[in-house]
Amino acid sequence: MAERKVLTKYIPPDFDPKKLDRHRWPKNRQIKVRTMLPMSIRCNTCGNYISKGTKFNSRKEEVVGETYLGIKIFRFYLKCTNCSAELAIKTDPQNSDYVVESGATRNFEPWRQQDEVVDNAKRRRAAEEMGDAVKSLENKTLDSKKDIDILAALDEMKSMKARHATVSLDSMLEALQSTYATKARKLEEKDKVTIKSIVFHDRGF
Repeated sequence: MAERKVLTKYIPPDFDPKKLDRHRWPKNRQIKVRTMLPMSIRCNTCGNYISKGTKFNSRKEEVVGETYLGIKIFRFYLKCTNCSAELAIKTDPQNSDYVVESGATRNFEPWRQQDEVVDNAKRRRAAEEMGDAVKSLENKTLDSKKDIDILAALDEMKSMKARHATVSLDSMLEALQSTYATKARKLEEKDKVTIKSIVFHDRGF
């Protein structure tokens, strides 16, 4: 039964593979792919918001003459879900991200802005320290001072926690029981005093 599934192709004896013309695809040819939107965007034509993760049937092509450290850059053509206007996004391997090229604008993402601020500060510091040994020494001193301050704050928090941790559950229960016993004793003494203060009169029945 397994023989019927074998694909047998007849190759004639005068077959010469060199005579076959090799079909070469153009470098900027487009392939149809199914993609998910890697970020939330807004269409410039109709103002429709498209959220991250929306699935599209898109066309993918290689960007000719543009690479980053030998990594190819690809462009994706999508259509707006509302007005079918064409949107184009491109890969950005330098930042491990995507860039909106045309047809839409990327929505504001606060975490990206924070990351950019941190990266800019690091780059600025590296540029300052590049040729100045005194500046690098100052920055290292400031970093060590900051670390010492953080460790001191941690020690203070630990000591405060240890001080509060001396009150255990057993000691709390004992204190509650002792206060309850003293309250009960005081109530009994009060009752005895009130009973003694009562005077019974003989009415002579």
